[in-house]
Amino acid sequence: MSGIAVVKLILQIVLVVLSLLLTLLILMHKGKGGGLSDMFGGGLTQNAGSSGVAEKNLNRWTVIIALIWVAIIVALGLIAKFVPAA
Repeated sequence: MSGIAVVKLILQIVLVVLSLLLTLLILMHKGKGGGLSDMFGGGLTQNAGSSGVAEKNLNRWTVIIALIWVAIIVALGLIAKFVPAA
């Protein structure tokens, strides 16, 4: 197994883990109301929402994980385009 194949495999594994983590982070966000979140009971917990600091940290982590996720997808695309298949 070549070095590029190992890097590609590691990036794919990290991508799957980050995809699951990103999904969980997005689902943890508070619903803004009037959308699908209200259909599933999101409107009931509107008053018991998280504090401002917790919501800011959740937003920050979501953006960071999303940027890393996009960077890995771009890296995998570049590997697929420019590195010949072994």
